[in-house]
Amino acid sequence: MNLLPTSRRAFCTLLLAALAGCAASPRLQDARDFAADASRLGGYADLSERFRDTYVRERPYLTVAADTRERATDAERRAAFADFMAIHDAVTHYMRTLGQLAGADRYALDAPLKSLGGSIKAWPDAGLDDRHVQAYTGLARVLARAATTQRQENAVRQMVQDAEPHLQRLLDAMQRLLRYYDKSSDNERAIVLGMLDVEIPFADTPRDRLLAAIARAHRQSRAQEYRLAGLRHTLAMKHVAAIAAAHTALLHRLEQPDDAAAGTALKDASGALRASSDALAQPAAPLGATRLEMP
Repeated sequence: MNLLPTSRRAFCTLLLAALAGCAASPRLQDARDFAADASRLGGYADLSERFRDTYVRERPYLTVAADTRERATDAERRAAFADFMAIHDAVTHYMRTLGQLAGADRYALDAPLKSLGGSIKAWPDAGLDDRHVQAYTGLARVLARAATTQRQENAVRQMVQDAEPHLQRLLDAMQRLLRYYDKSSDNERAIVLGMLDVEIPFADTPRDRLLAAIARAHRQSRAQEYRLAGLRHTLAMKHVAAIAAAHTALLHRLEQPDDAAAGTALKDASGALRASSDALAQPAAPLGATRLEMP
């Protein structure tokens, strides 16, 4: 009697049971939850785009000399934008890959190195240095290894361990860049509102009453825009910090699965991460939408 088919069925049954147990692991669920919450990097992308478009908004308010200077700065911003967004893409891709490796069907693993591109460069004025460049390359290597690994708890733990130092440096880079964006927005605010504050009194005459009213309303709108931008920069920085703390807590949870303190710390960090994500998701006026068009 040939027992091979029965043996194969038994083997398949055991394999499926093992995979089901792996997918049901609380640690893998922790990894999936973190990946789902952290992959919503709300704020950073649109604030990067707002930073890129600074010159478009401030151009109508510039003197001839200032316009020449700001044109050169605009070229630098647009050149740096690709690298700033590459960091965002690398972190987001890591989250998707972690979720897929932990068994989340809603994530799809696609060629990591192709998705991340070759490399980025340092932008010292913005706070992006060689450590961040090396971290980008290091995270790309972690993702490349993940593309060939098995779906199992050990693989998830190893990926989180390997990614931790690189991810923390990239999140640090995002924090630095968000602070840089905020400072740039403050400089823009000083230029725009400063010009309006100087010029509006000259239009405040009976003859130009309508012009003065329109100018004051425009100034109020711009001031509100900058206030909202400052708030969004702050919320985005808090969100990135929450991701960094939650990833470290996840690593400790994976390394110490039976440690109640590690589980509590991850629960607290995950709650803070969700709260920061929800705060960023609150509707607000479009950033950078108010501007005068120039021919």
